Amino acid sequence: MSRYAAMFGRLAGRGEGAFGAFLMLGDPDVETSSRLLDALVEGGSDMVEVGIPFSDPIADGPVIQAAAVRALNAGTRVDDCFRLLGEFRGRHPGVPVGILTYANLLAARGRERFCADAATAGVDSLLIADVPSLEAEPYAGVARAAGLDLVMIAAPNTPGQTLSRIARLGSGYTYCVARAGVTGEQDELALKHDQLFAQLRSLGAPPPVLGFGISTPEHVRQAVVSGAAGVISGSAIVRLAVEQGVDAVRDFVRSMKDATKTAVRA
Repeated sequence: MSRYAAMFGRLAGRGEGAFGAFLMLGDPDVETSSRLLDALVEGGSDMVEVGIPFSDPIADGPVIQAAAVRALNAGTRVDDCFRLLGEFRGRHPGVPVGILTYANLLAARGRERFCADAATAGVDSLLIADVPSLEAEPYAGVARAAGLDLVMIAAPNTPGQTLSRIARLGSGYTYCVARAGVTGEQDELALKHDQLFAQLRSLGAPPPVLGFGISTPEHVRQAVVSGAAGVISGSAIVRLAVEQGVDAVRDFVRSMKDATKTAVRA
């Protein structure tokens, strides 16, 4: 059983949603990044998603773009990221870990090598933000050959034929965007995902996890009540990390995870 399947099964038995936390690797430097990753788990994060610093992150808003710039300026490179992840896996053997990245980074290293190195580092999944589902099949094959899940992105306006392809190619979980545009914090969620979640379930897609704009415990509760299997929060955590440090990240993650326990599903 994969770490994702084990996690979702365990949480379902407790009536909880999953809380996933995102950080940019190497931000503000490799040593601090390692401590921040541990703080996510210490705060109760069920799953971890990480970014590899990249110069043109088209799906990311200003907070995460700034984190990538800081990490690149600190000298963080792909090898450093895999080393960080391998060390994290040694300390936290059961926590699912996913990489959110872009096609250029795989092309520069070679798709097969990138996926093999990720698997060796203990990574569970790969989400390539700028690869549309029509072009995803080769990536899915390479990822699965290395033992990785390929996470696909879905939205409320995704056509049914595309959702079928997402369900067929995706594994681990399905990343469902909470809004149009790029990553970033927002005050209120406007969730209209009932039909999307129902379609994904009917197609046998991996569990839906809601991201983009999840920045408060109330957002977490709303997402879980709406039928999401979990949420991922990124910009709020990245901002706290640079402004207030490790302890603030740990406390924030704890408050967000607690919200998955108090939400009452419809």
